[in-house]
Amino acid sequence: MSNQNYRLCSALLKSISHPTRLEILDLLMNKDELCVCEIYEKLDLEQSNVSQHLKVLKDQGILSSRKDGLMVLYKVDYLEIYEILEKVKLILQKQLQESLSHLL
Repeated sequence: MSNQNYRLCSALLKSISHPTRLEILDLLMNKDELCVCEIYEKLDLEQSNVSQHLKVLKDQGILSSRKDGLMVLYKVDYLEIYEILEKVKLILQKQLQESLSHLL
């Protein structure tokens, strides 16, 4: 893999490495799209904070948005992102099991 590819991969992983962004992706799972107003209400965060996180995900190409009147609707463009997150969860479960087995 070239140095440029490592940078691109790193940028993608950084874009999903914030807890709020992970929560946003979780909210969007199995949804066609959600309005930014629904997202910040469900997360109980300020709209400006949520909008900054949505921008990071959008700039990375993970999300796209469209306007519907006054609403801005977001959707996940690459559902493969959930496969990545699922693999991370599996790794964390294995690490936890290994840690627990060392304690016993």
